[in-house]
Amino acid sequence: MDNLTIRPVAARDLRALADLVNSLARHHGDTARVTQAGLARDCLGQAPWLQVLVAEHHGGLVGYAALCPRARMQFGQRGMELHHLFVHRPLRGQGVGRALLAEAVALSRRLEADFLTVVAEVDNAQAQAFYEGAGFVGAESSAARFQMAL
Repeated sequence: MDNLTIRPVAARDLRALADLVNSLARHHGDTARVTQAGLARDCLGQAPWLQVLVAEHHGGLVGYAALCPRARMQFGQRGMELHHLFVHRPLRGQGVGRALLAEAVALSRRLEADFLTVVAEVDNAQAQAFYEGAGFVGAESSAARFQMAL
């Protein structure tokens, strides 16, 4: 796609990024509670929790990828999880997601990650096909995941 730039998020992007996060939440039937202040803390703060890449097309944000660190400490491995990958609906299928994913892989390698993981909803065949086409392989898990509110 012409005029597409993939780059790290900047402070000037927070409003548009919040809009994209809200769009992803709506797509999944969720109610987002994201704020620009929270994004600033998590993406741009002194110790960012997330590595966020944005896709810019003709001066506007049209997608993003958010990565967070993972570890397999017992194996001495560091990795990244592709927490979100989202492209504005009108631009899907035009290479924006592939460009974001390629830069997410490159960023993970620069951070010396040994692996990159992603989760796709069980009923989201399109996302599963996208990730498999990009070289991801299914990862069997016998572990149950638990969560505690803090």
